Amino acid sequence: MLKDKIGDILVELKVISPEQLQECLYEQKGTGKSLSHILLERHFVTKIDLARALAKQVSLPFVDRVTEQMVDLAMLGKVPLKFLRQHIVIPIMFEGQKTIVTANPRDLEPLDNLSLLMAGEVSYAVATDEVINDAINRYYPLETSKEMMEELKEEDGGGFGLEEGGDIDEKDIMEMVNDAPIVRLVNHILLQAVKENASDIHIESFEKELRIRYRIDGNMYQRVIPPKRYQGAIVSRIKIMANLNIAEKRVPQDGRIQIKIADKAVDLRVSVLPCSFGERVSIRLLDKGKNVFELDKINFSPRDLGIVTKNIQRPNGIILVSGPTGSGKTTTLYSILTRLNQPDVNIITVEDSVEYTINGISQVQVNEKAGMTFAAALRSIVRQDPDIILIGEMRDGITAQIATQAALTGHLVLSTIHTISAPATITRLIDMGVEPFLIASTLNTVISQRLVRRLCDKCKQVYQPGEALLKRAELSPEVVKKTTFYKPVGCDECLNTGYRGRTPIFEVMEVNDGIAKLIVQRVDATVIKQKAIADGMTLLVDDGLRCVAEGITTLEEVMSVAFVESVE
Repeated sequence: MLKDKIGDILVELKVISPEQLQECLYEQKGTGKSLSHILLERHFVTKIDLARALAKQVSLPFVDRVTEQMVDLAMLGKVPLKFLRQHIVIPIMFEGQKTIVTANPRDLEPLDNLSLLMAGEVSYAVATDEVINDAINRYYPLETSKEMMEELKEEDGGGFGLEEGGDIDEKDIMEMVNDAPIVRLVNHILLQAVKENASDIHIESFEKELRIRYRIDGNMYQRVIPPKRYQGAIVSRIKIMANLNIAEKRVPQDGRIQIKIADKAVDLRVSVLPCSFGERVSIRLLDKGKNVFELDKINFSPRDLGIVTKNIQRPNGIILVSGPTGSGKTTTLYSILTRLNQPDVNIITVEDSVEYTINGISQVQVNEKAGMTFAAALRSIVRQDPDIILIGEMRDGITAQIATQAALTGHLVLSTIHTISAPATITRLIDMGVEPFLIASTLNTVISQRLVRRLCDKCKQVYQPGEALLKRAELSPEVVKKTTFYKPVGCDECLNTGYRGRTPIFEVMEVNDGIAKLIVQRVDATVIKQKAIADGMTLLVDDGLRCVAEGITTLEEVMSVAFVESVE
């Protein structure tokens, strides 16, 4: 029995005002849309607000999060995955009782069917569809790698009639990749990578073994060990998915797969490389539904955030983000673009490749084979009347010079560059052939960054680092005394690694008048670094020590990606 109308409950909960409710009811009469849809469209409420109000309307408890402790794998495994996804329901143990959590408590048929399957007394609760889908994706028990290998062994009779290290002819490969077990094995590899938040999958062939590893939070972990005889079938299956030539094994091939895994749209960038004992496959996973971080939530210190915020508001100039591959440079640039993305601003990017799409921004994909290089794209972009230009990477002198000219003619240019520190970026630009006086007049800010693993908040423990590590970090006894150090332990939440996710540490150098004069004089990068530090620049290692003091990461992590520099 429904209590009050959903709109009245939202007013009662003080989520919306009576006036806002009347506005939406008036629009509902004219458009025929549901009240919930209009409220969400106008940003008057969130999905959580609606779910809370719905729970109150039907007198059921509201579940804001499904934890591992609430999940009974045996009970969950009895329900087909398709049923859970289709009806957005999940059975859990809530407050000591079997409970069916639903996003739509008015749809009674699936609730009745699920309660019959569970047997015994069952309670009900309400949650948002995001909470339920996330719990299904995270906890639904799938076949383990060991079970998958056993099933493959049974279905192919212990092998495909080949010796462990033997070759597979083309006919056998086609038969194997079309066989259901191989298809399911590849799907399992991809799904496991998504569930563990891996950034890359590496399928490596050796003389007597086939090794499959995932890169998670920057580190490599071995997860699946299929027999060597399945190598050709696995590689060929991936090639078919990526529209590559399965008959060509002598040259490298690159492809792309767009699929849905665990209810997420995932873009897979596939690279196949011929090696001594077969082809090696590297797959980069990009979650298309991932939200770009807000600029003030990516771990800038207050000083660095102030400098970056000030300089991205300038109408022209160049802002560079430096660091090695996989250090989060693109995420930082996208966070800046998100801040700058306004209806009255024209933003165009040229990237290789476009990792995440941002509404309201024109993004150009580099295509070297078709002649669409960074330089060629830039020449066309400057004729499109942009206010802001993002260049995926400043990788050669031509690109650097065009970018400099664009900055001189009134554009704000954002890009990445591979250098070891912010001051070293100046030397790199000069080596690319950009004149020092042009660098001094166009370069606004250089952001150097690295990624460190974040400690798992659930299991981290206080400890005291050894003397050797403290000496290497050059920490004074006073600093050590007032700092609380943590170490990773490992639990189910963090896959027993002690870490969950990564966070950047920064070195932000603002090119002020003093540094601009040094650039024109062609001084060494060390002199520029000394001047920047005197002006308040924080080195990478010092910003990392800030994160250590805040309990975000460990001293070992910081010292693994940054080093203490003596400044005379």
